[in-house]
Amino acid sequence: MNSAGMLAEAFGRVREVVHAAAEGLPPDDLNARLDEEANSIAWLIWHLTRIQDDHIADAAGTEQVWLTEGWADRFDLPFDETATGYGHSGDEVAAVRVYSAAPLLGYYDAVHERTLDFVAGLNGHALDRIVDETWSPPVTLGVRLISVIAEDLQHAGQAAFVRGVLERA
Repeated sequence: MNSAGMLAEAFGRVREVVHAAAEGLPPDDLNARLDEEANSIAWLIWHLTRIQDDHIADAAGTEQVWLTEGWADRFDLPFDETATGYGHSGDEVAAVRVYSAAPLLGYYDAVHERTLDFVAGLNGHALDRIVDETWSPPVTLGVRLISVIAEDLQHAGQAAFVRGVLERA
């Protein structure tokens, strides 16, 4: 398996967990928070998708799906359209509310497709390209993609955990 295939496989596994965490849930469960500082399933999936969208667009030199395909307008959130959820307060987490899983999964799937298109053309040498010089050492594309996958899986797992707690309540 080559680098592009491994990345596609990893992002595919994220997609499986995201869909399993959200599909079929009623709005009350998607928006539920286990306590007033906890993240909801809606926020977790929105946030992991925003980070992936932001980071892939930056690495590919393209615009974010969030902005170009109207997702920011559809979600109509009460903060700047470039927000990704990083550093959100409890009140900001609570503001990410959905009325079904459809917009969460629609946005996620659009970003997933853009991601697969991007990684399909990568080879080992492309992964060595520096994409962020603000860190020491500078961040390569390969490291950035692994970071996105790791964060996505962490947040998708958290969403699956919240779903499990709610289903057992």
